Amino acid sequence: MSKHGRILVAMSGGVDSSVAAVMLHEQGYEVIGLTMKTWDYASSGANSKETGCCSLDSINDARSLAVGYGFPHYILDIRNEFGDYVIDNFVDEYLAGRTPNPCVLCNTHIKWEALLKRADKLDCEFIATGHYANIRLQDNGRYVISKGKDENKDQSYVLWGVSQENLARTKFPLGSFTKAEIRQMAFDMGQEDLAKKSESYEICFVPDNDYRSFLKHRVPELETEVAGGDFVLVDGTKVGKHQGYPFYTIGQRKGLGIALGKPMFVTQILPESNTVVLGEEADLQKKEATVRNLNLVKYGSITEPLEAVTKIRYKDPGTLSHIHQEGDLMKVNFHHSVTGIAPGQSAVFYEGNDLLGGGFLM
Repeated sequence: MSKHGRILVAMSGGVDSSVAAVMLHEQGYEVIGLTMKTWDYASSGANSKETGCCSLDSINDARSLAVGYGFPHYILDIRNEFGDYVIDNFVDEYLAGRTPNPCVLCNTHIKWEALLKRADKLDCEFIATGHYANIRLQDNGRYVISKGKDENKDQSYVLWGVSQENLARTKFPLGSFTKAEIRQMAFDMGQEDLAKKSESYEICFVPDNDYRSFLKHRVPELETEVAGGDFVLVDGTKVGKHQGYPFYTIGQRKGLGIALGKPMFVTQILPESNTVVLGEEADLQKKEATVRNLNLVKYGSITEPLEAVTKIRYKDPGTLSHIHQEGDLMKVNFHHSVTGIAPGQSAVFYEGNDLLGGGFLM
């Protein structure tokens, strides 16, 4: 019998999830490793060598580590579910003129559900991942996520969509460690190659980070259908033609293919008319935002105005704001202007280090 019971650990083959699995194993859990195959490289349209969490090398690395420590390891093929939901949504969002957040959708609707479904079959009470975040049970009976110790690696931003039911069975072993400490642990384990593994910041199914090529591959007729739309200024003046609205993002400055004598940015995307609006940096600044598809974590509702720090992108340091829930929407009033609110991206609210919740920007 194990000291703490049976736990299913999501293992990508990277240093974080590998150390998390060994850490729990050494704490006395009966660990079962699981690597999820989420996408099919052959159908991704990528131009570079297969890398990242779904490559054969990564799967083999995860299995090798599990075998070395004497705990079982399984591979779970969820390519169909992942493709139907995450990849289709990714394409649909760009076609709707928005900038998608696939990691949030994957965590919320695919990975956690797949892990818990398999955990039940394997009689595992808990699941664990290598995310840099913390979780605790509050006096009000709700599970709350808080930021990880390593500010540069904190991943609470992409976890806002995980339900209370799923958080109740989740553990984050790395939350109280820095990335440097985790690499040192891997080195001390004798896993020198693992300790030196580079990190991937790309979307897993776009390993060359070229989302435009990915869209063209997934929708072969897209380039022809959307080419030749208008670039317009914020006052409506037409200033040129673009390659198609899905190939631009809010805040983009480089690669516009147009010179207007001063730095210009994409400030708005209008898919109905295939129009891309250009403006100066000041035109990107907003003091208000509306957030949809809310999931609240720390409290069941926020019906009275509450001061919070709102992050509008992963690496955003956050801005003080007042938030107020109106049904299934959150109204955000920033204390000072923020730049580059991109519909489709996540807005995530914090009270201190605690995650209040989040949703998608409208």
